[in-house]
Order: sequence, then C-alpha cells, then structure tokens
Amino acid sequence: QVQLVESGGGSVQAGGSLRLSCAASGDPMSSLCMGWFRQAPGKEREGVAKINTGGGTTYADSVKGRFTISQDKRKNILYLRMNSLKPEDTAMYYCAATLGACPLLRQSDRYNYWGQGTQVTVSS
Repeated sequence: QVQLVESGGGSVQAGGSLRLSCAASGDPMSSLCMGWFRQAPGKEREGVAKINTGGGTTYADSVKGRFTISQDKRKNILYLRMNSLKPEDTAMYYCAATLGACPLLRQSDRYNYWGQGTQVTVSS
C-alpha cells in the first residue's frame, strides 16, 4: 500500500512559479513509477509528467520546457517545479503512483495510488 500527500499549491500570477511536493509512504520510491496529473473544472484529467524507476521522465507537450519532475528517493518525495505558469495551468494537481512499469501519461487509470490533490490557480 502506498500513501501520497501533495502540498505546495497556491495562487500565482501568470509567469510565476510554484513547486509541488508529494510525500510518499509505504513502498520505496525506487520501486514506483510516479506521475503528476491535473484536472480543471469541466475537463478530463490530464497527465502532466511522469518519472520511471530508472529516473527517465516524460512530459505532456503543453508543459515541456516549463515544468520539471524530480524526486528525492532518500526523503521519498516527488516534486513538480512549474515555471512560466499560464492561466490554462489552473487545475487541481494530483500525485499518482504505481508499482513496476510506467503506464503512459494518457493511461491514468493504470496508476493505482492517488493523493488528495492540491489546487493551483494562475491569474492573468
């Protein structure tokens, strides 16, 4: 069993930055594929970024060059650094994980563990 707790959301102006954190407990991070997803009101859940057990990363086209996913395996914390934020980045952001091989970002239903979410609001 894996428990995930996000933090770091907030309200910023366009062009600003935020860093989200996801504290993981249970299975060690070294055995987990982990990702960040977001969902805006009235929209489908969208995969933002993922990191596999080897440290390889994948990003949605909409955030490439602006967002960076990383992890501190000693502390069991997953991060999402978000720069150059845009109003369209406004959403609830969720941390997710699954054991073993990493599903594609569009395969959110294959991530077995989810946090409660943290709200990010970007104003123009």
